[in-house]
Amino acid sequence: VQLVESGGGLAQPGGSLTLSCVVSGFTFNNYVMTWYRQAPGKEREQVADIFSSGRTTYYADSVKGRFTISRDMAKNTGYLQMNNLRSEDTAVYVCNIWRADTGDYWGQGTQVTVSS
Repeated sequence: VQLVESGGGLAQPGGSLTLSCVVSGFTFNNYVMTWYRQAPGKEREQVADIFSSGRTTYYADSVKGRFTISRDMAKNTGYLQMNNLRSEDTAVYVCNIWRADTGDYWGQGTQVTVSS
């Protein structure tokens, strides 16, 4: 099973980025996909998660109204659309996928830097 994130980079405050998480070697059903982030010197923070059904169950208060999690079953890909970015969104963003029969799988992460 492999999770590969992409889409990170440098954005200006108020800008947007869309992260992708392509999953391979995994039957893309009955799972929960979660995006986490970790900023330097801080603990890992859960950002958002989504069930394979498309139901979203969680957004961190700090991203509500700005970030949107989604998935494309046909492409085995999850997304995190990030709008109105702030400097405090700077972090390494990592996707995780969990299913009851297989447990957790993690990607390597993608760096997001928000700076003018």
